[in-house]
Order: sequence, then C-alpha cells, then structure tokens
Amino acid sequence: MALGTPRKRRRSPSPGFSLPDQRSSEESSSDDMGVIKRKNIVKGNEGGLKYICDVCSADITSTVRIRCAQAACNDYDLCVPCFSKGETSRDHDPRTHPFSVIEQHSIPIYTRDWGADEELLLLEGLEVYGLGSWSDVADHVGGFRIKEEVRDHYIETYIQSAKFPLPENADPKDLSLVEEIPREKFQARKKRRIEERKEAAKAAPPATPKQKPTASVPACHEVQGYMPGRLEFEVEHHNEAEEAVQSMQFDPGDGIDPRTGKLDPEMELKLLVMNIYNARLTSRADRKKIIFEHELLQYRRNTNLDKKRTKEERDLHNKAKSFARMMNHQDFESFTVNLEYEHNLRQAISQLQDWRQMRIGDLKAGEKYEQEKQIRAQRPAPTGSLDRAGGIRAPKPTAPIETPSATTALCAPEIPERLKANHSHPLPAQPPTAIPHSSTNSASTPTKGPLTNGNTNIPATPPSQLKPKYLMPALNGTTPLRFASENTTDLHLLTREEVDLCSALRLRPKPYLVIKEGLIKEAMKSGGGLKRKSAKEICKIDASKSTRIFDFFVHAGWIQKV
Repeated sequence: MALGTPRKRRRSPSPGFSLPDQRSSEESSSDDMGVIKRKNIVKGNEGGLKYICDVCSADITSTVRIRCAQAACNDYDLCVPCFSKGETSRDHDPRTHPFSVIEQHSIPIYTRDWGADEELLLLEGLEVYGLGSWSDVADHVGGFRIKEEVRDHYIETYIQSAKFPLPENADPKDLSLVEEIPREKFQARKKRRIEERKEAAKAAPPATPKQKPTASVPACHEVQGYMPGRLEFEVEHHNEAEEAVQSMQFDPGDGIDPRTGKLDPEMELKLLVMNIYNARLTSRADRKKIIFEHELLQYRRNTNLDKKRTKEERDLHNKAKSFARMMNHQDFESFTVNLEYEHNLRQAISQLQDWRQMRIGDLKAGEKYEQEKQIRAQRPAPTGSLDRAGGIRAPKPTAPIETPSATTALCAPEIPERLKANHSHPLPAQPPTAIPHSSTNSASTPTKGPLTNGNTNIPATPPSQLKPKYLMPALNGTTPLRFASENTTDLHLLTREEVDLCSALRLRPKPYLVIKEGLIKEAMKSGGGLKRKSAKEICKIDASKSTRIFDFFVHAGWIQKV
C-alpha cells in the first residue's frame, strides 16, 4: 500500500441493525452551534499525537484504526472492535459514510532510524508550528525525539538531499530500506529506543523551568520603563520632541522664491525647527550612550555595590557622577576608587590628629579610645530624682557613629607591618618625626621609620650611633613661653624638639611653620644649601632668633650650611 493512500471501503448495514444514540451533551451542544470539536487527537504524555476511539475512548495510536472519510465527520476514528460491531456516535452513519483503513506505517522509507509515521508527523508539525520551532515539532513527533535530533534529520534528509526538495529515496518504487529492515525488526528497535530513553528521562535530574523570553515591554526589565528588545525607554529624554515635526511636510520645490531664489521665511522656520529636533535627538542618543557604557541598567548589581559603601562614600560617589559624561567606564571607575581612597586617607589623618591631641601614643590605644567613645555616645544622659527632667521618658539612644571601614583599616595597629611586607625595597630616608608619647615613653627619643604601637620596626641603633639631641643656648633676657590652651593652635604638627625651640624663642607654632616652609623652599632652589645671611632675610625676625632656627635646621639635616 502506498504511503498516504489509505484503502477505502463502503460497508452496508445488516438487516435489523440499529444505531444507538450515544452522543454526549457536549457533542450535542457542539452540533447545535454548528461546530464539531476535535476530540480524538490529543497530545500524549510521551509526546506526539495520541489517537482515541470516538466510541469507547480506547488508545488506537499504535494499532490499525478506521477513519470516516465523510466531510461531515471531521477526524472521526474508530477502533476495529467498535467498527465491526457497527458502533457509532455524533453524526457518523456507517451505512452510508465511506471509510479508510489506516495502518501503522512503522517502516523506514528515507532513513534507517525514522519510520514513515514519524516522517508524516514531522511534516505535519512543520506545517502547524512553522520551520524553526523545533521543540514544538519534536513534541508533535513524539517517541522521545529531542529538538536537535529532529532538526538534524530534517536538514540532512530534506535540505541537503541531492534531489531537493524531495529526499533521495522519494521514489515509490525504491523499496531497498523496507527489504533491508523488516517491519517487525524496525518496530522492535523503535520500542527498545523508546524504553531506553524513558528510563534515562526518569533517572535524569529535574530540568529547570523554562524562563519567560525577554520581550520588548517595559515590565520585563529590572529598570522600570526600559524595553531591552528595542533598546529604548517608555519615556525618552525630550519625549515630546517629535510633536513639533509630526505634521511638518516638505514637497519638492517648496520654500524657494522663484523671483529671488532665496528661502521663504516659512521654510527657514521649518529648517530651524528641524535643527532643534536633530539636536534633541543627538542629546537623547548621548544620554543613552552614557547609560549603556556605564552599565547603569544593571540596577540590582549597582544597588548591592552601593549598600557596601559607607554614607560618606555614597555621597562622594553621587557627587562624582557628573564626571561620568567626560570619561569612559574604566576611567570613571578608577577615578571614583581614587576619590574614595583620598577620602579615607583624609579621615584617617583627621583621626590620627585627634588621637595626638588626646595624647594617645600608639595605635592600639587609639582603637580602644574609639570603642570607648562609641560606648559613651550610646549611653543615655544620667537623670537624678530631683531633676526636672527625671520624670520624662529617656530619649532613644543615638545610633553608633559610622566609621568608614577603609579609614579603620588605615588606622589599624598592624598597618605598618603590612606596609613593610608590601615594600620589598627599603623605604627612603625621611626627616626625623615624632609623635606625642604617653607618660610611659615620654623620655624616648624621636625615631625614624614606621611605628607599630609606638615602637620602631627597625633594629635598635647602638647608643654610639644616635645623633645627639640639639641643645639650644638660652637667650639673654628672654623667658621661655609656656603653651596654654589659647596659644596651642597647630602645636600637634611640631616634633618635641620643635616645641622646645618655639618655647625658648617665644614663637607661636603657626608663625614658626611659615618660617620653616620659607627656609626649606629657598634651600631646595639651591640644591639644599642656604647661607645664614639669607636665612635672616627670610625669617624677618630678631637676628638671634633666626640664627637659632638656622642652626637647628642644620643640625636636623633639613638644610646644609653654605
């Protein structure tokens, strides 16, 4: 029997044959409406189409079925037992309606692993779902066929055929595959393949649910109003720009005065409006470019990064956003990182100056001071029984002071050791500096190099190699100045020896720092050397005092005597 040409027979009813009326209420209502519903072809659990008998509802997918060929009976199928008994339903009349015997075409015709029934389902699925919808076509074919297998079979058999658009074995007289692989052998092989894939599907882990494909609608993106498929926003920059040109028309030859050859005022106005419109489109495109280049559409990721910053860092980052229009994304990220680092350094320097003002001599004591400071800030103010505010409810404790994490890391007690480990080369020589020490180490001499908890990290220098302390001779008739609270401005910027020098010369710290800056700048111009006479001219104070300052700088090694 040729493929697609089922046998048709006419069957006459026997005498006394009655037609039972077995139409359901649903079918009767469908007939009243003039619509016949498809009930006998449904999607099976294992994929593919599943044929059901319209009388007994038996599964006749893999067996021979009888189909009514009358136009009024759309997709009306019967199993062989119901057909032999003359069973009927709906408008089917077995006495007058022609019928077709449809067998299971489970034989290979084009390839060794695809049967004729699967070829028919493949072509039918492509006709229903369209070329390219391979997942739906694979479900239509059934037999645990996957979309890649269905796609490759269609391309190799039909597209790449030498007899395109027909397959190579499309000749009805070509029975080579049928003779090579008998029907029983092919059906056994197909059944074994389906069982193996069924077991593999049961043992496989549960597949992740299919995600909804991204559509060009404003509600399918984490930024409200953005349509990712069109790369546009629901409300654009200068959203009303098109309203000015929507009714504007330009016809060939319009706008030119034939007598003078110049543009009419109306045409000049139109061109001006078009220039304004083009400028707005350019501005809109520039803003989109900034949004895409700086990844501002990744709202969740940017929000998570913003939550990790402190309040000061967030404010600094928001202020720096205006510079994003002048930089690319990489340069802007580097710029903001450096700004945050500078901010943290300033915070750390301010904190260290506060510790020095409180006469804290080491970093570990400073960390303890900050912890106690936060505890005191959270402690409510004490109220006595005779206090007027004693009966008032105590206010809520204030929130703890938010200290930047990077600033805390810069003031951590172990930072000098970390810096020492990061620098493989020796640190350059620096001028001698000292910090105010506590009462336990107030007599210690200034040290060079990084400090850890107030102590040097370099090996101890023998006493014979230590530089002697500068002993300044007293000025005749001058009483040393005692620094009180009203004249201690910028005192924390001086070393212990500089404090003694200013006390003996009766100089305030701020004028001394101005003199120091002037002398060092002048010495740098001449390679580090300076004459005593030039120092007196720069200081512009008493000659004896300027001489003492010059000698002190020479002793400290900041300038060289010429």
